[in-house]
Amino acid sequence: MAVEPDHEQIAELTAIAGSGDDGPLVMLNLNRYRDREAYGRYGEVALRVLQKVGGRILWYTQAGSTVVGGVDEEYDEVIAVWYPSAQAFLDLALDPETQDARAHRIEGLERATLIRCDAAAEPVLAAGNGAPA
Repeated sequence: MAVEPDHEQIAELTAIAGSGDDGPLVMLNLNRYRDREAYGRYGEVALRVLQKVGGRILWYTQAGSTVVGGVDEEYDEVIAVWYPSAQAFLDLALDPETQDARAHRIEGLERATLIRCDAAAEPVLAAGNGAPA
């Protein structure tokens, strides 16, 4: 199962970063753990770097049961993280502290899904684009 982006996914994000299309986004993290403690070691570093790049956690919860989907779509937790830009997300991912902790992330995750969502200029939880809440 994937726990890191592939080259094509990184290239797509890199093309957005710093361009006229770059702007605030929310990364919706869906995590299934192999070793929560290992991921926790990564998480401590990532949180520190997240603050440094101007991002913040909007929402965090333990995942319940999967209502639609199969066993391969079950997760342990869901985290919504706001970033001021795609460049800020890449800055977090490429920061030397984050890179040093990367092995803990890989050790800790069995599966990860990261979904890029458009966001408001200020970090808020709200329905967007006229969608029902």
